[in-house]
Amino acid sequence: MAAKPSSARGKQSPRRGASVQPLQEPRGEPPLSLERIVATAVELLDAQGVDGLSMRRLADRLGSGAMSLYWHVDSKEAVFDLALDSVLEYRGPPRAPAPQDWRGEVVHMLEDWRASMLRHPWSASLLPRRALGPNILSRLELLSNALSRAGVAQADLNVAIWSLWNYVMGATITRGSFELSDNDRVAAQQRLADLGERYPTIERSHLLLDDNWDGTFRKGLDFLLEGLAPKQ
Repeated sequence: MAAKPSSARGKQSPRRGASVQPLQEPRGEPPLSLERIVATAVELLDAQGVDGLSMRRLADRLGSGAMSLYWHVDSKEAVFDLALDSVLEYRGPPRAPAPQDWRGEVVHMLEDWRASMLRHPWSASLLPRRALGPNILSRLELLSNALSRAGVAQADLNVAIWSLWNYVMGATITRGSFELSDNDRVAAQQRLADLGERYPTIERSHLLLDDNWDGTFRKGLDFLLEGLAPKQ
């Protein structure tokens, strides 16, 4: 009987004197790192949204094998957490605010938060359902500190923080999803005018023609902060 072919040949040790070469990323690609994975994940999320991110697509963008990613991150969920926290990093205002200018500090912090989420629209949908990372926690700590220095009572601090959180999130999601062309706005406003007897107040205010999103956000924030400031 003929002997069965041996599979040992494929398992033989390297020839004496030969060196075992470590696995390498494809030529032309920088070494794989956690920072590069996170930055590329942000690019992929910006381009394709939450549903467009998979470990395979991320690996393809990196020019790497999907299994190589798991040396740096535990799962796709971890990638979401890291990408979200990355885009919400707060570097502070260009100049340190005066200690008594708590409102200017809060306004800059929240305008920066909104701008960050508008640059990365997927972040607004992820934030309510992800673990809070160090960057967003640091932002909330700065906000809490500023409100405390403003005289907001400890018993009211959580209410103040969640009120501002809800305002920023609501304003961001509305701005990101309310995309009407100029022609659509004019047509919608005309329909209101035709129904003016039913909706006279919003017709007179030209509500559907108002696209001053930044100005509206800032003025609404002023209304909130005016209510939060302790009365002297």
